[in-house]
Amino acid sequence: MRVALLSPYSLSVPGGVQGQVLGLARALRRIGVDARVIGPTDGPPPEPGVTTVGPSIGFASNGSVSPMAEDQAVASERTLEALRVLQPDVLHLHEPLVPGPTSAALLGSEIPKVGTFHAAAESGANAYKGLRKLAVPAAKRLAVRVAVSPDARATAESALGGSYLLLPNGVDVDAYAKVDPIVGEGPTALFCGRHEPRKGLGVLLDAWVGLDRDVQLWVASDGPETEALMERHTPRVE
Repeated sequence: MRVALLSPYSLSVPGGVQGQVLGLARALRRIGVDARVIGPTDGPPPEPGVTTVGPSIGFASNGSVSPMAEDQAVASERTLEALRVLQPDVLHLHEPLVPGPTSAALLGSEIPKVGTFHAAAESGANAYKGLRKLAVPAAKRLAVRVAVSPDARATAESALGGSYLLLPNGVDVDAYAKVDPIVGEGPTALFCGRHEPRKGLGVLLDAWVGLDRDVQLWVASDGPETEALMERHTPRVE
């Protein structure tokens, strides 16, 4: 079986949706499925099995910045051409209603489709509702609808109707199991996420100041707030 997994966001940029797309493709290959990935990339594809539809540009979306296809028309055309060449048996569309590769495949291909909905926020629901006249019939083209969390399912159900299989995001266990752990000196907490208001690192640092315990915090990743948050010099934070 050949499966094409499509991402509306740049596969060169770290992100939850992109991580799930690439990780799921690798997992499918391990069990003998011919899994191909289609989406925007910035520069060469990040790993084998990825077909690029062009570069991305940042769009403000859902309290963050989403790296979506810079030229939607070109990306859509390249997506449909890639599907004609690959001839997959099934399409797995992540965020199927986001403009770009996923929506092009949703509306422009008759291949059976699975759609996974990741968004879980008021702004995400408003985006669905704002395009309700188009989104509701478009979503009916999906053979199976999947949501990654109860909140994502509630967001999609309220705006689009329909039923959704709840399937939480997977974790590539091998990537962590093969790494030698770093042991902290005493109790240690780890924050790993984009440094932006939606992820709440600023709130965590506010709380850390008032924490009356001998515990340290390790902060990983980066983002638009990194410099400002580092300038706080919050104690017991690295």
